[in-house]
Amino acid sequence: MTLPLPLPEVSLREYGPAVSVALDTEAGRALAASGILQSATPDPGCGGHWLLRAGSRVGAVRTAGGQVVRIMPKTPVSRLFFLLGFSLDPARAWRDSGEGTVDTGAYDDVVPALAHAVERQIDGALRQGVLQGYREVEETALVVRGRLREAEQIRRHFGRTPPVEIAYDAYTADTAENRILRAATERLLRLPGVPGPVRRRLAHQRVRLADALPLIRGQALPRWLPSRLNSRYQPALRLAEAVLRGTSPEHRSPGADPLAVDGFLLDMNKLFEDFVTVGLREALKEHGLTARLQDPHHLDLAGRVGMRPDLVVRTGDGRTPVAVVDAKYKVEKADGLLNADLYQALAYATVLGLREAHLVYAAGRQPLRHHEVRGAAVRLYQHSLDLSREPEQLLTAFREIAAHLASGRREVT
Repeated sequence: MTLPLPLPEVSLREYGPAVSVALDTEAGRALAASGILQSATPDPGCGGHWLLRAGSRVGAVRTAGGQVVRIMPKTPVSRLFFLLGFSLDPARAWRDSGEGTVDTGAYDDVVPALAHAVERQIDGALRQGVLQGYREVEETALVVRGRLREAEQIRRHFGRTPPVEIAYDAYTADTAENRILRAATERLLRLPGVPGPVRRRLAHQRVRLADALPLIRGQALPRWLPSRLNSRYQPALRLAEAVLRGTSPEHRSPGADPLAVDGFLLDMNKLFEDFVTVGLREALKEHGLTARLQDPHHLDLAGRVGMRPDLVVRTGDGRTPVAVVDAKYKVEKADGLLNADLYQALAYATVLGLREAHLVYAAGRQPLRHHEVRGAAVRLYQHSLDLSREPEQLLTAFREIAAHLASGRREVT
């Protein structure tokens, strides 16, 4: 029996040109419906081919037919994972000890680097043994242990014994923390493109976490609270949650089976937004200011037109707005202007009663420029954050922008 040859991988680049790829109709429809690409349309010049163009999402996915689509980021992978690590845990992400850095090994592709990083974090978390804790267990038993669940006893057994409905606290490795780590390990083992050595180490970590029950797909992740007891788990947990939230979408057409696209993707728009807002929030603490992320407001008095700036800077007591910031991961136009962004920033400043609004772009041509709004006494600033710079330089840029934002406090007080 001759086995079918594996389909060739499709390699795209973030915001790169469209590539004509041989795809069957089902795979093409799955990619088009998933929304993971900027566009996926039949190629009018070549039958049986689809034109695929990547947008802001990077990583790798596998269609139901087995075709693997890999999207390479413009930003170096090591820098990309610094952005991710800092966004998840800024307190640990940049220490001289390197405790919070995300180790991507020698891999320059998103999925291999991610799998290596998660496995190393889990290995470090489990180095002192698997964390155990108390968890409430409810079960039917022949002997009384713990507390009798009287309502359940009457409802199920009409008060007769045995069996008895009981609840008790068990000291176990089946905790929320271990369930999340196990789920992330199993998720990575299913991804396309995980190198053999990393796959073997992940399988070893899954065995170490075997006492934790598997998560049911589609259910919310179990909640865990940071504490002294799970401090060694926290970097691994935050990275594992990022893996589990990076699940690829499924699309179901009316009366059809779901068109599945399995893999892991990072949305660079969301990652840049998180990095900028968290970085500025941390830098603003030096000025005694607070920052609210995704602060909800309304444009109109009736409250029908919602607006949600990425970051609103407020005085230390949180009452008075000082500045407003929106992060934009996009390429500048030839003239350096993105009018829709400026209109949006002006709306934020108007609603909040501010004389300034700030836009932060990824790798713009000019480090700083501003625009005076006619008849409104509002100034709109465009900042640029070059992601090719070293991490320490990026954090220095945040401090400079934070100092500019803090200077607006003089006009408010």
